[in-house]
Amino acid sequence: MAGFEGLIGLSTASVYPESTSHAFAYARRLGYDAVEVMVGIDTISRDGAVLKALSERHGVPVCAVHAPCLLVTQRVWGTEPWGKLERSAELAHDLGADVVVVHPPFRWQRDYARGFVEGIAALELTTGIRFAVENMYPWRASARRGMEVYQPGWDPSDEPYANTTVDLSHAATAQADSLEMVRRLGDRLRHLHLTDGIGSPKDEHLVPGRGTQPAKELLRHLAAVGFAGHVVVEINTRRSGTARQRDLDLAESLAFAREHLGSQREP
Repeated sequence: MAGFEGLIGLSTASVYPESTSHAFAYARRLGYDAVEVMVGIDTISRDGAVLKALSERHGVPVCAVHAPCLLVTQRVWGTEPWGKLERSAELAHDLGADVVVVHPPFRWQRDYARGFVEGIAALELTTGIRFAVENMYPWRASARRGMEVYQPGWDPSDEPYANTTVDLSHAATAQADSLEMVRRLGDRLRHLHLTDGIGSPKDEHLVPGRGTQPAKELLRHLAAVGFAGHVVVEINTRRSGTARQRDLDLAESLAFAREHLGSQREP
C-alpha cells in the first residue's frame, strides 16, 4: 500500500489579515508540518533572514514559496515578471524550500506569456527549483461563460509543464473537477492547495469539505498513489470573525487533510 509521503503545510495567506509571522505560530501550535510563504505586501514575506529566524524559532520548515503573481502584488519586487520568479527561487533556496508556486501570465503580459512555458523549464534547469504552475480560472461576473484572462491558459494540464499546482477553490470557480485534473496531471502534480468552493464566480477558498469539490476523494487518491509532494491548506479566514474561530477553521482543515490522506503526525 502506497500512502501519502509528503508534508501538510499552512499557507501564510490562510491567516490574513494577520501577518506572515503569525502563520508560523499557528502552524506550530496546531501541528502543521510546514509553511508555504506567500510573497506579498507584508515585508516579512520578502525577508529571507526574518523568515529563516521564524522557521527556526517555531521549528516549522518552509516547504514552498508562492511568487508574487496576484494583481495586488504586481509591484512587489519590481514589475519585470521573470525577475520576480528569479527572486522567488533565491528566497526558496535560502529557506530550504524546493517549490515555487507560480500563476500563468495575464493575457496583457504579452512578452512574458509568449515564452512562458519554455521560460519556466529553463528556470527550473538554472535554479534547481521546481516551478509548480497553478491552475486558475476564467473571470466571470455571473454563472455565464467567463473571460479568458490567462495565457497560455488557466488549466496547467493543457501544457507540458514538468511541475504543477492544483488549487481546489480555483477549480470550483472554473467549474472544473479538481480530481479529474489531478488524474490528468499524474506525476506532474507537485503541489496541492487544499481548500474548497461551491462554483460561484468568486474565488472562495473555503475550508475543505464545505464546498462541492471532491476534496475527500482527491486526498484519498493522492494517498493511494503515494503522493510525495506538498499538501498546503490555503483558506480564506477573513470571515472567521474572531481569532478563536480562525484557529478552529485552521485546525479543522488540518484534521481533514490528515484523515483523508491517512497521515497522522507522531506525538
